[in-house]
Amino acid sequence: MQFGMLQGAAKLQKVTQLLASLEKDLKESTLTTQRRVQTLLELRQHGTNPKDADPIYSKDGLGVLMKYGVDGETADVRRSALRCVANALLLNPNMRQVFVDTGYASRLSEGLKCDVSDDEMMASRILFFSSDRTTMDVEKLVDGHALGINLNYQISRHTAQFPESGKAVLSQMDELALTDTLKLTYLIASRSAEMAETFSPSLPHMFTILSRADIPAKPLDEVVGQLINCISALDHEGGKVKQLEDSILFPTTNENGIVDKLIKVLDKTMSVYGPAELEPRAIPLLYTLTVICERAPDGPREHMKQLLLPENEDRSQPIGQSDTLSSKLLKTTNSPYSQLRILIFELMFVLSDRDAETLTKNIGYGYASGFLATRGMEVPKMGGEGESGGLNPEINPITGQKWSAEPQDTGPPMTREEKEREAERLFVLFERARANGILNVENPVRVAQQEGRFEELSDSDDE
Repeated sequence: MQFGMLQGAAKLQKVTQLLASLEKDLKESTLTTQRRVQTLLELRQHGTNPKDADPIYSKDGLGVLMKYGVDGETADVRRSALRCVANALLLNPNMRQVFVDTGYASRLSEGLKCDVSDDEMMASRILFFSSDRTTMDVEKLVDGHALGINLNYQISRHTAQFPESGKAVLSQMDELALTDTLKLTYLIASRSAEMAETFSPSLPHMFTILSRADIPAKPLDEVVGQLINCISALDHEGGKVKQLEDSILFPTTNENGIVDKLIKVLDKTMSVYGPAELEPRAIPLLYTLTVICERAPDGPREHMKQLLLPENEDRSQPIGQSDTLSSKLLKTTNSPYSQLRILIFELMFVLSDRDAETLTKNIGYGYASGFLATRGMEVPKMGGEGESGGLNPEINPITGQKWSAEPQDTGPPMTREEKEREAERLFVLFERARANGILNVENPVRVAQQEGRFEELSDSDDE
């Protein structure tokens, strides 16, 4: 029987025996290097299911494994031990605090100064697991054990694996290590502006990798998504982070390059993920695009408007109904996910130069009025006779659709009762719009009555 197939008392006895042999070896050096690696690999296999593996899932067990993980005489010994630990922290979140209590986080932080992705991945992964909802003093690790410096070093190291021309040369292990390093960076940077500032030196490298990396099938699940998360977390000052310079965002060689890449990621994101998946994933991306638009010079800003605001082709049907990126974004605002909805509208508002009338012209009253109301801003009035109010007279201001493109009624003539109900409905709608300040024109039904132009409907349905 293979050791991985043991169960119940037999498995528990074997795990206890393996850990006891490792503990004895720490004191008396009773095992050869090859045997140490074999024992650790065997323990890891048993630990893939926590049931009947209690000795691994304990403070003493983690302490023994971490001793080998930081002091093992070969890379194979250290990596085999750390894989056991990472596995335990993944499968049983309660073990994360147990790991913190072993006191080995400082050694792992210092060990992140390495040039091998296998070692980087194990250290970053274990520190990531144990940084969340535990008593681990992350600030102490950053200030006293070079955690921030070493994470910056790893991000810089990986940048060289993304050449300016040609395909990236990073292996699968390099990609996994970079992903784990970025996850840990994001977690730490999110804690405070001071922690975020620690990673400012990495911003140029992050944008370099972002500009050169391929967009994966799930655009926000791999390196690209983690980069965007980090960039959003480093911007605690609304685009004023010291090293977030325009030369990074809008390089003279291709000032629209970063903008184009982020919008391509957004376009793919809106096509791949459903609304429930978008709420947590797309928020950093939308926030980053909003910040970049705020500080973009005229050229990139106009470029963003062309790519993100409804185009003339969109006006052939109500805004939000076509298959363009702007329509996908606006359609998503009808979902129940409030933060996602707010950020989409905020992006549209910034693209509209933070002007209520421009926003309304760009996306129509139907979308703009609710957002403006939540911001306590007055909804622009549609101009009356002799004034356009800045709105395009060829566009239905409610739906954003061209009047000429609206469907024509080709059905049978309305009956007398239908005509009466429609007239009453229009009268009520106009009165409500006037009362809410949306319209500043007279109700045409009321005007017709006052001027004697309102005719009683015939009793016949033939007229």
